[in-house]
This record gives sequence, C-alpha cells and structure tokens, in this order.
Amino acid sequence: DLRRVELLLGRNGNPHMKSKTIHIAGSKGKGSVAAMTASVLTKAGYNTGLYTSPHLHFYNERIRVNNRLISNDEIAELVARIRPEVEAINSAAIFGKLTTFEVTTALGFSYFAQKKVDFQVIEVGLGGRLDATNVVKPDVCVITPISYEHTDMLGNTLTAIASEKAGIIKEGSIAVSSPQTDEADTAIAEACQQRGVKLIRVGKEVTYKGIKFSDSEQSLVVNGRLHNYKFTIPLLGQYQLDNAATAIAALEVLLEKGNKIHSRNIVHGMKEVNWEGRLQVISRHPLMIVDGAHNKDSAQKLRQALEQYFKFEKAILIIGMSSDKDVAGIVNELVQAFPQVIVTRSRHPRAMATT
Repeated sequence: DLRRVELLLGRNGNPHMKSKTIHIAGSKGKGSVAAMTASVLTKAGYNTGLYTSPHLHFYNERIRVNNRLISNDEIAELVARIRPEVEAINSAAIFGKLTTFEVTTALGFSYFAQKKVDFQVIEVGLGGRLDATNVVKPDVCVITPISYEHTDMLGNTLTAIASEKAGIIKEGSIAVSSPQTDEADTAIAEACQQRGVKLIRVGKEVTYKGIKFSDSEQSLVVNGRLHNYKFTIPLLGQYQLDNAATAIAALEVLLEKGNKIHSRNIVHGMKEVNWEGRLQVISRHPLMIVDGAHNKDSAQKLRQALEQYFKFEKAILIIGMSSDKDVAGIVNELVQAFPQVIVTRSRHPRAMATT
C-alpha cells in the first residue's frame, strides 16, 4: 500500500519529484547497477543521490550524495523535521501505520531534495509494485535478473515475481532489462507493452564481452546502442559484467534524453565504483572473501566465481542466514566447493538457528 508513504511525502512537499530518477528493481544485482550508475553520473559532474538497502555496517550507507554518506547530524535533523508528520499519520492510521522502510525512504527523498541533486538513483527495497520507492516518476526503469525470492509475498513463479518487479515501469519512461529467463522476460515485455514503454534488453540491443580478469578487477567491452565502451571494474564475477552492461544501457537512455555523459566519465566512474560485500576480498593472507548471496541462484554464481577468479587448494565456508532464506538450495550449491563448513549466526532477531 503506497498511500501511507504518499501521504507522508505530500505533507513534506513531495521531495521525490524534485530530481530526475533512475529506478532499479530485481532479485540480484540491483545494488551493483545502482552503484555503477551513480558513480558514472557523479564523474559526469552531476550532483547524484544514491538510495540503497539494506546497509552492511551503518544505517547511513542507505543514503548518499556523490558517494558521501549522510551524516548522523543530518539524519537527526531530518528526523526532527518529519517526526511530527509521521506521528500525525500514525495517530490517524487511516491506511495503517508507517513502516520503518517507508520513513527511511521519505528521509532519503527529503535529503536529496535538500541537497538539490540532479539525479537520484533509487534501489527498490522489496518487490516493486508496492515498494515504498514506487512513488517516483522515473526517466528510466531498470529490471536486473529475476530469480526466486520472497515467494511468500511476491509469488511462487518467476512470472509472478517478475510482474511484481515490473510494477516500477511507468508510462513516459524507458525500461532496461538485464538478461532474464524466458519466463521473466515475457512478463517484463508484457508490462512494457501494456504501458506503451520501450524496452531495451541487455544481450540483444546492448551486448558485452569480457576481455580479461584478475583476482581484483576485470575488463570488458560493452557494445551499446549509441557507442562502444571499454573499461575496467573492481568488482568480480561474471554477473558483474551483466550488471555493468545494464548500467551502460540505462546511462545511454539518459544520454538520449539530452544529458551529457562522456565516454571518459563511464571509464572513470566504472573503475572507481565501490560496492562492498559482493565477492569482496577482505584479506589476502589468508585469502578471505565475503559475499551476501541470498538465494540458490546467487549461491550458484558465487561458487562459479570462486572457482573462476581464485586459486585455492582447500577452503572453509563460514555461513549464517536469515530465517526466511532457502537454506537447502543455498547450501547444496556452496558445499560443492567447501570440504569444511562452519555454521554460525548473528545477533539479529531474524538470524537462523545453527541447529
């Protein structure tokens, strides 16, 4: 139900309508695509907001401008400003009480309006159609790869999940889709046709080819609709090549709309993108890698990436999960690469028990 967040934003001057918007949904890769897109726009000289979730270490990570995290003082100031409106809405509870994510989303939009950003790159929290971020009028809508997740809320077929994600696609925008399964691709294409929206597919209209890689970076060439681009990213995994090509496809839409984005901005922005917790090397001796693979498909790609990008004779898997995850699917993929497994849990109330 978007009415609560719409009411809150309306009472605060509709800050979500102040900037050009790139809206990104999907099961995997949406955070990486958002980070890449924002990095390039910043290098192009645009004042750029980035809204993502969840955070790894600090709540502040969710709201950034030009890759600078919102400060504690700025959060406190924004909370003090909108708190009376939040309390009034929750007291009346006409459409129910505001959720934490809805309030955080309103904080993000308010901060971007305050900073007068030229662009806001917005990552969906969950789903798309009824996500709190789906109040924007985007210039470009991006759907990253769809796989099984949150089936209790989004549906138990790829068609249902893709249809929910495609709920961010709106009339007047242009849609970009990462490579998808046939089932998901059909659902996304149908959503675009129903709303009269042009669809650009990575793998068809936009293609790429990996050139070389090491255990710290990889290079690729993206053949866009407007230009060809050769650049390096400090993110590993074959799926990050998909993500990079998807970001390029979205940036070319902005270029067609009259925004100035030079090829050198893409090269520099992609090389300096920072996105932690995705096949991230945090120690070389011993080799220690962290990743947040959260479903079976992500776990399979993680295993393949470990085997492709790193050399090791033996490895130990240390794993913890939230209680709503597909433990059997994830573990069955990962144990193939690990002769020894240590199961642990965090202090978070959603953490799965170890026994």
